[in-house]
Amino acid sequence: MKHIFFLIAIFFFATQSSKAQTVFSVDYANQADVKVYVVKYENQADLKVYKVKYSNQAGQNDGKWFFTQYANQAKKKIYFVDYENQADLKIYFVEYENQAGWRNSSKKSLLY
Repeated sequence: MKHIFFLIAIFFFATQSSKAQTVFSVDYANQADVKVYVVKYENQADLKVYKVKYSNQAGQNDGKWFFTQYANQAKKKIYFVDYENQADLKIYFVEYENQAGWRNSSKKSLLY
């Protein structure tokens, strides 16, 4: 019985972590969990984002995002807004993985 519980727990945590920081870009604002604006300069961002190539490289709320092909594969659905004042979260795309991370940690709860 312990082994079954252990296996279920491992499966649960593995599926949860595999969906961490996976995002899907929706077409309409009302479909989104979070509205995002891409800023021009790093110091304007709440979160610096690095786009990873594979889903297993996605971080756990640390700015390493994997864009999924389908909405049901993503942990969060995002919508890119045209104006900064429409956004819940301001992001800046960085070139290198080690640059990713939060600049304004008060917004972290948006991606949990």
